[in-house]
Amino acid sequence: MLHVAKKFQLSLFCNFRRFHNTSESFERLINSGVLSINEEVKYALAEQHPVVALESTIITHGLPYPDNVKCAMDVENEIRQKGAVPATIAILNGVIRAGLSIEEMETLGNIAKSNPIKTSRRDFPYVISNKSNGGTTVSGTLIVANKIGIPIFATGGIGGVHREGETTFDISADLIELGKSQVAVVSSGVKSILDIPKTLEYLETQGVFVATYGATKDFPAFYSRKSGCQAPYSIPNATEAARIISSTRNMNLQSGMLFAVPVPEEYALNDEEIQKVIERALEEARKNDIRGKQITPFLLRNIWEMTHGKSLHTNIALIKNNAKVAASIAVEIGKLEKTSKSSSGTGSRIDRQKDDISNYAD
Repeated sequence: MLHVAKKFQLSLFCNFRRFHNTSESFERLINSGVLSINEEVKYALAEQHPVVALESTIITHGLPYPDNVKCAMDVENEIRQKGAVPATIAILNGVIRAGLSIEEMETLGNIAKSNPIKTSRRDFPYVISNKSNGGTTVSGTLIVANKIGIPIFATGGIGGVHREGETTFDISADLIELGKSQVAVVSSGVKSILDIPKTLEYLETQGVFVATYGATKDFPAFYSRKSGCQAPYSIPNATEAARIISSTRNMNLQSGMLFAVPVPEEYALNDEEIQKVIERALEEARKNDIRGKQITPFLLRNIWEMTHGKSLHTNIALIKNNAKVAASIAVEIGKLEKTSKSSSGTGSRIDRQKDDISNYAD
């Protein structure tokens, strides 16, 4: 039986080769010391147990300290209780981490000391080369999850096309990454500070599968359960979601999926009231000429103040709920893979690749 570390490298190599058709990038990633995966996540990946990726901007830029650290820990616990392993992705001292200890979360979450950089695709080289700390955005987390073979990722809400985006061209890199990362994202739709109709159009252009999770096609608006937009599909349960993810991966489509989960009804904010608050926050941003990376944290902070903390409670509730949904889907993906392996009689595609790379495992 292979040692866990060697078995993990072999499993990860097979995953990478399956979806990227090259071993060069994989070996560079593993051997450069740029990536560190903690033992819990490493073991889960090696044994093909369900794993759910989590972003870290909720710790560094999404919530105030110490709520940020507590929320991150609570979200991880929700995933464990559903039978999956959480893999919070972040950058500490220039090293990409998949899976954080409590101490590492505390270090990252104390932003006055950690001075984290909001890290998307374009920021990785700077953060890594300067040995800085970074909170990975949705797009940054997608990149890492895709490279190490984690099929599903839970977050609060994805970025999108900003309001007046047709003139500012302020479009989140999350949408681009979703178009080329074979990872399913579970979120409460798109952050309601954004232009949701334009974001859905952009996702269609990128070839991203979009569905609501539940009985209706009403696309959620983060703080509220309805945005006025309809999703192309509605998926009733975790089993069906897992089938869609498995089909996408088997076809090697090289594009992502978005499962939009409405915030639990008891935590949803009144749509009309929250829209008025958002308009006021946007006006404050315009007055202060807030742009780029600063715009989303600025708006969320202002909304929190204007709602007297209600938006924060809603934000935390929806993130926890999304984590539970993602974990349930991850468990179902695992069941499908085991069934496929048993019915084929020849093992999974990853198992069949092992003979091809026996020299690598030695």
